[in-house]
Amino acid sequence: MLGKGTKMYSIRKFKCPHCQEGEFFVSHVYDLRHVGDVRETCDKCGVHYSKEPGFYFGAMYVAYALGVALFVTLWVSFNLFFDNVSTGVQITVIVLATVVLAPFLFALSKIIWANMFIAYDPHALDVKEKGAH
Repeated sequence: MLGKGTKMYSIRKFKCPHCQEGEFFVSHVYDLRHVGDVRETCDKCGVHYSKEPGFYFGAMYVAYALGVALFVTLWVSFNLFFDNVSTGVQITVIVLATVVLAPFLFALSKIIWANMFIAYDPHALDVKEKGAH
């Protein structure tokens, strides 16, 4: 279920959705100079990551859903497991968690969005090698 060939593998490893070998991002997700910068093409299979100009604007919806999921998870956890925590502490923890996780959630939303539109091809590397000869 999480092995190579699944969407979850590409998302979990931040790998190319098409061949699942090449890197998807320019650098690490917490490199603040290049946060969320996606490569133009895969360095292994050559697939173009951006289908059209503004392709990743749709990832904002995914980022919003991830942010809401983070908020709800923390809020429910506080109210189920820690009865005596004040509202101020809850808000502070939620805001801090959101700020700290923002680069990760931003990158995660882009790789999820790309995986919705770029299909895995187990023969993607073979096709590129044949085209190179």
